[in-house]
Amino acid sequence: MATSEVEICRNALLLLGDSEISSFDDEGDRVTLIANLWTNARDAVLRSHPWNCAIKRVALAPEATGPDFDYAYSFLLPGDWLRTLSVGLKGDAPAYEHENGRILMDDAVCYFRYVFRNENIATYDAMLVAALEAYMAMLAAYPITKSAAVQERMASLYEGQLKRARSIDGQEQPPEDFGDFPLLAVRR
Repeated sequence: MATSEVEICRNALLLLGDSEISSFDDEGDRVTLIANLWTNARDAVLRSHPWNCAIKRVALAPEATGPDFDYAYSFLLPGDWLRTLSVGLKGDAPAYEHENGRILMDDAVCYFRYVFRNENIATYDAMLVAALEAYMAMLAAYPITKSAAVQERMASLYEGQLKRARSIDGQEQPPEDFGDFPLLAVRR
């Protein structure tokens, strides 16, 4: 399994039938391309699903000044934030809004669960790594091969890898409990 971003990018190039790279400092347009694509590609794939290896929980403290109206407190999103998963404690759903890199709410503490920018590739699941390799290959396919057919094949490979990775990753969590719904109680 790949343990660095360079290994993931190297494998993506190999999927395209291209030669290997040893670092992002290697010479050549394809190395510049793949190095430039990496950060946004990693963040996009991490943001696409609540991967177990990229979830954090924090209690955010309010900013010194709150919003001008509607809510009492403003909480700055963490610097490594990619996607909000939940606000509030389990079973508690406080009213809030996500606005301009902040969470606005009336509670004095913001219990926040989110997908973070996990840069430690060694913590990634093998299926996530395979999806990242396919995504990088898809992004680099046309610029490197000049073939729309290869790009379509890489897009298909990515979709399949992503679907399998999400499925396996999701199976490692207990099923969500949606609680009691009046509509369901009436049907019984």
